[in-house]
Amino acid sequence: MTRGRIRAKLRRSHLYTFSCLRPNTADGEEPSAVQGSRVIHCNQPELHQKKPLKYCSNFISTTKYNVVTFLPKAIFEQFRRVANLYFLLAAVLSLTPISPFSPVSMIAPLAFVVGLSMAKEALEDSRRFVQDMKVNLRKVGVHKGNGVFGYRPWHKIRVGDVLKVEKDQFFPADLLLLSSSYEDGICYVETMNLDGETNLKVKRCLEVTLSLDDDESFKEYTGIIRCEDPNPSLYTFVGNLEYDRQVFPLDPSQILLRDSKLRNTAFVYGVVIFTGHDSKVMQNATKSPSKRSTIEKKMDYIIYILFTLLVLISLISSIGFAVKTKYQVPDWWYLQPENPDGVFNPKKPSLSGFYHLITALILYGYLIPISLYVSIEVVKVLQATFINQDIHMYDEETANPAQARTSNLNEELGQVDTILSDKTGTLTCNQMDFLKCSIAGRGYGVRSSEVEVAAVKQMAIQEEEEEVDLSNFPMQRDSRHVSWENVKRASEIELETVITSNDEIDHKHTIKGFSFEDSRLMYGNWFKDPNADVHLLFFRILAICHTAIPEHNEATGGFTYEAESPDEGAFLVAAREFGFEFCKRTQSSVFVRERYPNSGQPVEREYKILNVLDFTSKRKRMSVIMQDEEGQILLLCKGADSIIFDRLSKNGKMYEEVTTKHLNEYGEAGLRTLALAYRKLEESQYATWNNEFQKAKISIGGDRDTMLERISDMMERELILVGATAVEDKLQKGVPQCIDKLAQAGLKIWVLTGDKMETAINIGFACSLLRQGMKQICITTMNADTLVKDGKEGVKENILNQITNASQMIKLEKDPHAAFALIIDGKTLGYVLDDNMKHQFLALAVDCASVICCRVSPKQKAQVTRLVKEGTGKTTLAIGDGANDVGMIQEADIGVGISGVEGMQAVMASDFSIAQFRFLERLLVVHGHWCYKRIAQMVCYFFYKNIAFGLTLFYFEAFAAFSGQSIYDDWYMLLFNVLLTSLPVISLGVFEQDVSSEVCLQFPALYQQGPKNLFFNWYRILGWMGNGLYSSLIIFFLNIIIFYDQAFRAGGETADMEAVGTTMFTCIIWAVNCQIALTMSHFTWIQHLLVWGSIVTWYLFLLLYGMMSPLISGNAYQILVEVLGPAPIYWAATLLVTVTCNLPYLAHISFQRCFNPMDHHVIQEIKYYKKDIEDQHMWTRERSKARQETKIGFTARVEAKIRQLRGRLQKKQSVTYAAS
Repeated sequence: MTRGRIRAKLRRSHLYTFSCLRPNTADGEEPSAVQGSRVIHCNQPELHQKKPLKYCSNFISTTKYNVVTFLPKAIFEQFRRVANLYFLLAAVLSLTPISPFSPVSMIAPLAFVVGLSMAKEALEDSRRFVQDMKVNLRKVGVHKGNGVFGYRPWHKIRVGDVLKVEKDQFFPADLLLLSSSYEDGICYVETMNLDGETNLKVKRCLEVTLSLDDDESFKEYTGIIRCEDPNPSLYTFVGNLEYDRQVFPLDPSQILLRDSKLRNTAFVYGVVIFTGHDSKVMQNATKSPSKRSTIEKKMDYIIYILFTLLVLISLISSIGFAVKTKYQVPDWWYLQPENPDGVFNPKKPSLSGFYHLITALILYGYLIPISLYVSIEVVKVLQATFINQDIHMYDEETANPAQARTSNLNEELGQVDTILSDKTGTLTCNQMDFLKCSIAGRGYGVRSSEVEVAAVKQMAIQEEEEEVDLSNFPMQRDSRHVSWENVKRASEIELETVITSNDEIDHKHTIKGFSFEDSRLMYGNWFKDPNADVHLLFFRILAICHTAIPEHNEATGGFTYEAESPDEGAFLVAAREFGFEFCKRTQSSVFVRERYPNSGQPVEREYKILNVLDFTSKRKRMSVIMQDEEGQILLLCKGADSIIFDRLSKNGKMYEEVTTKHLNEYGEAGLRTLALAYRKLEESQYATWNNEFQKAKISIGGDRDTMLERISDMMERELILVGATAVEDKLQKGVPQCIDKLAQAGLKIWVLTGDKMETAINIGFACSLLRQGMKQICITTMNADTLVKDGKEGVKENILNQITNASQMIKLEKDPHAAFALIIDGKTLGYVLDDNMKHQFLALAVDCASVICCRVSPKQKAQVTRLVKEGTGKTTLAIGDGANDVGMIQEADIGVGISGVEGMQAVMASDFSIAQFRFLERLLVVHGHWCYKRIAQMVCYFFYKNIAFGLTLFYFEAFAAFSGQSIYDDWYMLLFNVLLTSLPVISLGVFEQDVSSEVCLQFPALYQQGPKNLFFNWYRILGWMGNGLYSSLIIFFLNIIIFYDQAFRAGGETADMEAVGTTMFTCIIWAVNCQIALTMSHFTWIQHLLVWGSIVTWYLFLLLYGMMSPLISGNAYQILVEVLGPAPIYWAATLLVTVTCNLPYLAHISFQRCFNPMDHHVIQEIKYYKKDIEDQHMWTRERSKARQETKIGFTARVEAKIRQLRGRLQKKQSVTYAAS
């Protein structure tokens, strides 16, 4: 504790030049006017209990329903399904005397279907509620009066409350920082949940509130804050604090946002400004949407078609019945009812026809299958279970399996066109590793980056294929092999640093943040280099040029570093491993323990820190002016190479050319690079500059930052280049391979991140979303001067011109292999997402191979997702792991949450959750592909069998004077969808596989069957409906022809209605079950049991039903044993009708497989004849074809490399031929 307080007394404000400067209003600067009506009485929350000062509570809810809205909203969701509306109408009509069925038989199935779906919705939403309550019930210290603080749940916090937030706690609301454990009011905040950035932000309080540094000081504290109204802007804040009879302006550097975390600071005090849904993070949130899959939406249109057909045949029946009633019933004296009513009254045929219309609408309801929705629900739940149980998507480190949090969207996984991904925590591990460096023109570091290793592996896999492809070159046969050997040798030379013995290195002890390995530099061997003085300076820049704080680790005896960014932490770890350990920081000095090879013990040196010119995204560099023990003043600088190189002196460019080469190599390897330089300063030179710098630093006015930047820029000139660093932002395991496979599957990938543009670009290279040779299109706003000059319209016009020019450039590009990457920042997106420009932007983005959006807010992530979803009309998937990704996840057609280290907000808002990004490959390419085909085939088959069955009822009506008489027994009709045909179709939806999971991953192009909707387009849907129509005609009329005037029994009797109806129903059961057997590609014992078991069940039912009393079985008494079983015509008719029904489908699939096979047909045949084992060349060739042409991913990078090598080879051959 003592050590913590000593450390807390360090005044850090002198470290920061541009950020967090204390506004000095005491000298007369007027606070700015505040646009907004919000008034907060600090430390007086009771004043905010009545309007107009009553603000929303701190209770948050991300659920779709609540206790009041559940019933109406959930019922509305269910009756958005058109079929459910029809069955609701039918259920109401079943209460009338004109219904052909009992009310229970109509109401019970509907109540079961709707109730089951609503229960499922309630269960899924309850999980969100539980997570919300976990957040709402977190505790935080609140001032209760008289200087006493006590813990209170988050949801009871009110506007105006003074809170005490401790280290590593989340902020429960948007707060104004009043003071911190540090003497000068500095605190460190991690905003990972807001913008995805892992580097810490520095916040500081106003000087006037510094004295409020303990509990007792709030006993009498009051003040008034007047500020802006709630808004979603994370990076702006306008307000004034009225305190101690003065008014002080507030800005974002004093605001602590909800869901950010306090780091490296013992505690802070703050007053609540925005609570609950008024907070900026919640303003960025979007409401939980109701999502429906594409197939489900299309099912509505099919229901419309079937409903139209239902109405049509019902009208025909009612007209026919009216005609029969008027003209023929009077002659049928034996059918006259004793008391004619409206249903059957020859004197009122129109009324009779109308009543019959209602009867027919209910009778022919089998055309619209209510059991379809129940079956789909069951199938989707079982599919979700298989996803949850997939061992290949189980993460052993975190013990997290994949989880289908909603089963409504399983098939949508197979139709994704665009993936929108967060970066930090999703693609990367938030861990920087020092990997390579260049010092005095020499490159060091023999370990390979993940990008290099994976690229070499990919080239090795493709080597054999390329050898075959190179045989197509027009060259002599005997020279071909030699030429290819030359190509391989050339590639080996270029990738010399990649092909190293990583296996020999990996067994060594790994150090977090340090993956460097090179004996020339380690263990003091750098001292032997001729440029040892440059190496010494390089290490000192790493150890001194930063703003980190060391903390002694008592367990290890070493130091850990609390740095603003992971890069700085990696540099300090590297400096320590090289023998330059940063061990202490005081108010004005940095202490480094330097170990030299010729001395046994380390020497602790003190370096006085004179000035720190800190890093900003605009400056892209950081400098420290320090004085060593000999009195020499040096400026040490690190920054982007483009910035540093422009500031080099003539004498400082000695290593520029070779360092540039190294930087390009590091960039190609996906590493983040910085250049290091220095400048020697004379005391008089420094004193003159420092005077100007201090004047600018304490100046008042809006141009202070501009003055500081100009004066800093004057000093950061005439630099001498020392070298460069390369750190690896560790990607999550398998990310590059996953992206490569998804790209081969034809998916487009966008990255939406809150990180800086440079960071996002580096990760783009690491993931192979970007590569060398890819043309980058950067859409940015103009500089501040132009912005002020031309105004908003001028900026918009400039951005539009950039988009237009970029689109034109892409159209004019003639190289078929040219690839474009679009990079845009959040500020520019604010203009681009305007209605006038967003469609042009989207058109440009779609033409680019990859899109990276940087510095985007959570709301912008959601807006971009909506633009892609609505603009392209295709399925989008959003994946992220933080609270800042919730809006994007909810807006996309499918939201995938990563159960990582950033809390559970993203997971709770998601439709599916996985532990690592790499599992997305299997989730989409395997489960998505399977689920799409299963549901599509299942739905098509469902409509087929119900049309085949339902239309036979209509045909019989024509033979029965449209009387409403059914040819089938009521029990037959009840069991048709419930038992006799439901289980085989469920087995199709759960177990069907066109190819195995391994083949799905080997042939990623198969996935495109989903986005292209090959199995649920109108051609296929109408084809299945036509098949149902054909089957119904065959089943009815072929049976009628067979039984019409044929002797049925040994005594010469003809068949009655019960015999004909039962035979027809037998034919239906056989036909539809044989049809589903022909449809299946993959059989398990379960499918055999359910398909053939359904047929056996029909005969068992017929046998048992016939054995019951005639009071129950009616005309079906002993029908199988005594009537149908002994009659050969029954068995012959069943066989003939079944074969005739299925013959056209068999002919169709046979013709298709022979003359126009689909991709999976070819693979099935190869696997069936085991050609994948016997003919490896053919299998490899087919695999290389089964990739969508892509310009991103490792495959695209390797192919670009191979094209380059081929070009060299052809050039060499042409030179050889010319010489000969």
